[in-house]
Amino acid sequence: MSDQLTLSAETREREGKGASRALRNQGRVPAVVYGNNEAPQTIHVEEKLLLKALHTGHFMNAVIMIDVGGTQVRTLCKDVSFHPVTERPLHADFLRIGEHSEVHVNVPVHFTDHETSPGMKRGAVLNIVRHDLELVCDAALIPDDIKISLKGLEIGDSIHISHVALPAGSKSAITDRDFTIATLVAPSGLKSAEGDTTKAEGE
Repeated sequence: MSDQLTLSAETREREGKGASRALRNQGRVPAVVYGNNEAPQTIHVEEKLLLKALHTGHFMNAVIMIDVGGTQVRTLCKDVSFHPVTERPLHADFLRIGEHSEVHVNVPVHFTDHETSPGMKRGAVLNIVRHDLELVCDAALIPDDIKISLKGLEIGDSIHISHVALPAGSKSAITDRDFTIATLVAPSGLKSAEGDTTKAEGE
């Protein structure tokens, strides 16, 4: 389960581009907390703390407790916009959630058991189609990642969502198709060798 993160914040007294620019010059990032049938709350957070949280690797699929003057609000971060040149964070959006709300999150995929895949032993290239999965789960049970075993897979095999055992309390947000997550592709050298063999047999 993803760790719960806490981010201190202060209420924004002024809004608008000028006020936001002034906050950024002070090392603060404008943000908004919305949803859960409550009025949006405009806040700002310390840029260094936001960047530190982002670098944990699971900021976008973890519960973020926004602490405003000692009052904590349970949220999920839905978006962080960055400056196209400096890559500094410009704004963040946080969605209020209940402790056991059903939430949509993108959870990263990690592949395991490379050494027990005959295809990988033959030099297959793992072509990853989806680096994360969009899941629907309980806010208190958000997984850190989804581990997918490559055990027994041969060159040409594909991994679909139907092959993946999702953690208890999680389900795929995409239900209308059995989408591909990854495929084992033959290395170019093997392709060439097999092509030459086929050509020789045909002659």
